[in-house]
Amino acid sequence: MLEIYNNDSITIIEDLKDFITVIFVIVDDIYQEVTPTYIKNRRNSNHSIMTDSEIITVSLAGELMSIDSENAWVEYCKKNLKELFPSFCSRTRFNRTRRALYKTIELIRHNLTKLIRCNYDFFRIVDSMPIYACKFGRARFHKTYRSYAAYGKCASKKETFYGFKLHSLITFDGYITDFTLTSANIDDREALWDLTNNINCITVLGDKGYIGDDICSDLSKERNINLISMKRNNSKSQLPKQLRQQIFKKRRLIETVNSQLSEQLNIARVLAKSRLGLLARLETKILAHNICCFINKVLRKSTDILKIKQLIFG
Repeated sequence: MLEIYNNDSITIIEDLKDFITVIFVIVDDIYQEVTPTYIKNRRNSNHSIMTDSEIITVSLAGELMSIDSENAWVEYCKKNLKELFPSFCSRTRFNRTRRALYKTIELIRHNLTKLIRCNYDFFRIVDSMPIYACKFGRARFHKTYRSYAAYGKCASKKETFYGFKLHSLITFDGYITDFTLTSANIDDREALWDLTNNINCITVLGDKGYIGDDICSDLSKERNINLISMKRNNSKSQLPKQLRQQIFKKRRLIETVNSQLSEQLNIARVLAKSRLGLLARLETKILAHNICCFINKVLRKSTDILKIKQLIFG
């Protein structure tokens, strides 16, 4: 159990340094608990200038500050956060270590979800959002993700794009419990199988992109998952009006979450130069969002866990 639970003073976060300190305590406590020994005691780890927990913390804070340039963020930390990080490694070392810690960041995210007990919620909302590999006009010349990216359509923005889709499951509070990345041409319904790979006995609310009698019956039989999707306007069997209103109300949450991921965490922009770098960035951004929700819900006892900007900028 996190020691931070027993610290009442942690509910007061006055500035960026306080916020980064809180993040570090959460990350380091979970890191010590879930990280395999072979990663902690890897070769030359005792000669490292920064610990793994410090590098993860700096990465999370940079994402939440909406700073896309890793070089600019590292230079800012060296000049302005010397009290917290007296010794700072080079930018290249920082980048290599963060990418190497991709699976560790994933373990921390899963453990945080268990701590906040969101994995026990019986209701989730599912949606997808575009991740652009490059601008549409440059797609034919793009080489970095040629083996993984594809052309796809975003119904909400009414556009064709080149890149990936981020599929996510969130609770009715707005906490992201699961996500998966696919090529942009993958159907949302197919991705739902990956999203619910380790989940059963829940009800999932989806938009019109998840319509389909086959997937509803298959999910129900194989995983005891009840998928409820909005009906098309010309459908003969419409959902009851009261249920439609409740679905619309709850689905606004995932639009808020996607907006935060896109605008504050810049998740739709791909600056990584490798698939591992892309996955590491996505894991970091999702964990950053989840840690803010964790601080709001568990430490600050707030009913609105999506007040993320207030934590950082006051």
